[in-house]
Amino acid sequence: MSAPLQSFEETARPEQGPPRLAALRARLAQAGLDGFLVPRADMHQGEYVAVRDERLAWLTGFTGSSGFTIVLGDRAGVFTDGRYRVQVRAQVDTAHFTPVDWPATKPGDWLREALPAGGRIGFDPWLHTPDEIDKLTASLEDSGITLERSANLVDAVWTDQPAPPCGAVRAHPDALAGESAAARRTRLAAELRGAGVRAAVITLPDSIAWLLNIRGADIPRNPVVHACAILHDDGTVALFIDAAKLDATARAHLGDEVTLHPPEAFAPALAALAGPVRLDPASAPVAVADLLAAADVAVDHGRDPCLLPKARKTSAELDGMRAAHLRDAAAMVEFLAWFDAEAPTGRLTEIDAVRELEARRVATGRLIDLSFDTIAGAGPHGAIVHYRVTEATNRAIAPGELFLLDSGGQYDDGTTDITRTIAVGAVGTEERATFTRVLQGMIAISRLRFPEGVAGAHLDALARYPLWLAGRDYDHGTGHGVGAALSVHEGPQRFSRLSDVALEPGMILSNEPGCYREGAYGIRIENLVALQAADPLPGGDARAMLCVETLTWVPIDRRLIDPAMLSATERDWVDAYHAEVYVRVAPLVGAPARDWLRRATERL
Repeated sequence: MSAPLQSFEETARPEQGPPRLAALRARLAQAGLDGFLVPRADMHQGEYVAVRDERLAWLTGFTGSSGFTIVLGDRAGVFTDGRYRVQVRAQVDTAHFTPVDWPATKPGDWLREALPAGGRIGFDPWLHTPDEIDKLTASLEDSGITLERSANLVDAVWTDQPAPPCGAVRAHPDALAGESAAARRTRLAAELRGAGVRAAVITLPDSIAWLLNIRGADIPRNPVVHACAILHDDGTVALFIDAAKLDATARAHLGDEVTLHPPEAFAPALAALAGPVRLDPASAPVAVADLLAAADVAVDHGRDPCLLPKARKTSAELDGMRAAHLRDAAAMVEFLAWFDAEAPTGRLTEIDAVRELEARRVATGRLIDLSFDTIAGAGPHGAIVHYRVTEATNRAIAPGELFLLDSGGQYDDGTTDITRTIAVGAVGTEERATFTRVLQGMIAISRLRFPEGVAGAHLDALARYPLWLAGRDYDHGTGHGVGAALSVHEGPQRFSRLSDVALEPGMILSNEPGCYREGAYGIRIENLVALQAADPLPGGDARAMLCVETLTWVPIDRRLIDPAMLSATERDWVDAYHAEVYVRVAPLVGAPARDWLRRATERL
């Protein structure tokens, strides 16, 4: 039997933070600095980082996927958004680290209050973007506080820091990508030439994976490779990568127009470029901008040229995602049938559920990895939005509770992400009413029809409105972009009040409103959806419209739905969705699961 994909070990503990913080402060004094920024990010600015780059977790104990800390001589603020307000308080030693509600509290305002006489704040230029540093610098104008480039002081005191990752690179078949790497390079090079740009610097791992039709294993759960690239306007690419990651097959796949260089050659290559050079100030490190400026290379500030083309999935990528979601749905249904039989006994734990679901996905024969560590929160743990169960936190799943299960798989042809909230026995009227309001928001996004040019910020409120009517809300976006056999969180598309990116056909996003009662329960329902051109309607005007295709086909727990709260249209949507779930998934599961599925998809 293969080793399990998910571990339940504690990766950081609160008691480790204070001595590490003391060591960092000693380095601050030696460097003559008053503070130091410690981000979650690595030099590639991906959301997920290798173990070597878990500086924030190593120092503070906080393991969330977003956040940062500012360490001063007398205080250390750990800045996290609403997804992590519960988690951060449980993971850090609050006698030494102070959780800060971000973005409600801006780092510039926090620094002004903490350093009224001014001071010098160091940062590692490889771990921050120009946009990030420029914004913070502007917020500190006339404060006497300056930001200064520095060696990484956390690395200086992290004596057993792991080595950089060295995962093997594999080719991603053109048949699954829907376009060859050569065609992608040629197409983007033509766009650079059209903009008068000679080259583009690309540092995002998923952009490089998409551009070259490769996949890697440098980041757990995300099939990307750590590398940097320069795309030239003739379609050639200089790839800066550890040669140990490439076997003969991977080298042959890359071809002669992709030249290979060691990572240490990246800085000299930047200095040798003839501008203008495209640089994305939202994703490239400050250090890259510094190297170009020092060599007097003209810079064209603009979006990474891979971002939008990567977000617009090809027909082959959409077909692969549809196939992966059906396979994943069968695994989920087999699991849910098992869970409904076992959970009422009170003997199941969160870890038991995670292991069983992983086994069901492995049994498909196509699973490469999970798409993220499974979130399996029973009762009050469900209110921790990105809860990760460990041996220390594992609890029994008790009758009368809600069980929130957010999970996904990485398959060779697609990436899945699904959340279901499940009733374990009879639950309260508040939980049913809240669940129904969350479902109403999810249905609103599922039924979207909107003009081209509309952004996620325009649509996010539709999912929240039923909760707002009850004085409730949630502190995360309604949906994130999703890659095709790539990263489960993909930009720039989002259903979010913060997103101004116009939504386009072929984009895939999650649809996941939720609601959380700290100390009691969490509710979230999530399907993935793809955007497509909508057919014109009789009597409508001529403007182009988009609509939503649902990709996820798994029953929604009918025991938690209050049909009286739903409109006729909403009830019809639920019944039609469940009818389609049965038609698509029943042929793919065994007889016991099929019987369970028949009951689970009955009309309301």
